Amino acid sequence: MKIAIVKLSALGDIVHAMVALQFIKAHSPQIQIDWIVEERFAEVLKHNPDIDNILTVNLKALKTNKAGIFAQLKKIRSYAKNNYDLVIDAQGLIKSAVTAKLVSAGRMCMPQASRGKRIAGFDADSIREKAASWFYDVKVACAYDANTIDRNALILSSPLGIRITTEQILNKKPFLFFNNEDPQIYDFLLKDRINIMLVIGSTWDSRNYPAAKFVKIAEALQQNCLVIWGNEQEKATAEWMSTQSELIKVMPKLELNSLKALIAKADLLIGNDTGPTHMAWGLNRPSITIFGPTPVSRVYQTDINKVVKSASIVNPYKLNKQDYSIKDIDEQEIIEQAKILLSL
Repeated sequence: MKIAIVKLSALGDIVHAMVALQFIKAHSPQIQIDWIVEERFAEVLKHNPDIDNILTVNLKALKTNKAGIFAQLKKIRSYAKNNYDLVIDAQGLIKSAVTAKLVSAGRMCMPQASRGKRIAGFDADSIREKAASWFYDVKVACAYDANTIDRNALILSSPLGIRITTEQILNKKPFLFFNNEDPQIYDFLLKDRINIMLVIGSTWDSRNYPAAKFVKIAEALQQNCLVIWGNEQEKATAEWMSTQSELIKVMPKLELNSLKALIAKADLLIGNDTGPTHMAWGLNRPSITIFGPTPVSRVYQTDINKVVKSASIVNPYKLNKQDYSIKDIDEQEIIEQAKILLSL
């Protein structure tokens, strides 16, 4: 059987969906799994033994280059030649549903009796863009405010007749892999101190914990603190933090392969609700995720993966980007969690 998973973005969402692969392959070792993803996130999927082919698109670029739509359509249609038995839209957006529809078109050339149910996705009550469900032959029901990881596991397994349990996810094997990473990352890791990664950025400013409080955390823990960044504004913040504490070092710009390698070697990761923080969970590394205007149902809390949430109440159906309550979280709460995880 050949299936294609359409999960285009974002980084954390892709990580949360990838956990299902090891259980699908364990149940059906002969299944071929291809994954269609935005090219800027393809690196997070690479080297995973449960993925047979990574197929990229660049739909994000169409926001600034409308003329590129024809090239992207041609590229997506070319994937239809693989004649997938099933295409699963794990995203639930119009653009991902259209992508799934185009990729599944290869089976239209087959005899009617062989076509079967070609596209699976969430039903209209389970996704933000309800019209996306019009494209699906198999529709899966799951509350939109349910745990994000559980939702991803369900949409990828249910159409295959597989059940993934909470216990399986809690006992997962690490599923992010790297190869030929940048060797300079190891120059920043110390052998005589605990190495802590700080993730200071995210997609909205209201999701960012204050830089000054990250500095206080570093000073309280007295360990080697490495700050990663994704744009020039975050780099400037990281550099300011390094001037406030000699314990803080600014990492060079990291591509995803080297970022996976660095997280795999870290003793603890502390960060906002964003992709790199969730990668620690995918690598079975200790982490503390700091939540403000987003729901903690986005993650699994485990013995080594903890959350700290602001006092605000979050409506998962309509996130409030003006909710800056994350700034009110007492850094001492994070420090105490970190000490427990590090047994300091």
